[in-house]
Amino acid sequence: MKKIFSFRRKRAVNPLPTFALRRRDSGVQESDPNSGYLIRAKDLEKIHKAASTGAVAKVQHQLLLRKSGVNDRDKMNRTPLHLACTNGYPDVVALLVERHCDLNLLDNDNLTPLMKAVRCQHEECATTLLKHGADLNLVDTDNNTALHYAAFGQNTAIAAKLLKHNMDIEGKNKEGYTPLVVAIRENNLAMVDFFLKNGANMNATDNTKKY
Repeated sequence: MKKIFSFRRKRAVNPLPTFALRRRDSGVQESDPNSGYLIRAKDLEKIHKAASTGAVAKVQHQLLLRKSGVNDRDKMNRTPLHLACTNGYPDVVALLVERHCDLNLLDNDNLTPLMKAVRCQHEECATTLLKHGADLNLVDTDNNTALHYAAFGQNTAIAAKLLKHNMDIEGKNKEGYTPLVVAIRENNLAMVDFFLKNGANMNATDNTKKY
């Protein structure tokens, strides 16, 4: 059996979550178990630091003083919403949404806050974004949707909410993989079972017509 994954060179080990690796063969971004960002505090503005640590009062303070905006970007084009969703701070997400932040801005990898919330398995953050109309048609640089990212995790409830909001269960990434195929290649049996029960095409093939 051919090797499934090929990785980019690893960056230096960092105790914080990183999103530095990419599974080229599956076309879906991958990283350490937490699937977060490589965060260097010195590179962040105050509002980004506050959002990344769940400091709601500090985020609110920055906004009230107009020292920062809800859609401010860091060096990697991440917004405060990206960081709050990545690290699982629903109170910060709720505040930013209340302040009318843009839900669909893309970071340097074309990842939306929703994709980050889904991949990091932060259901409450994802639910808030879906409730307020996050765009489900956006894709990352490898044409993955939020549902492709859900295929990595065990939280079928998140995947169910994506489908409830009419996300395409047969959407394909650049490799031609549907979310079901990603789940199969990950040996993620819970998600495989979920996708099949929800009508995913079990005969789907990739771009080589092999799967």
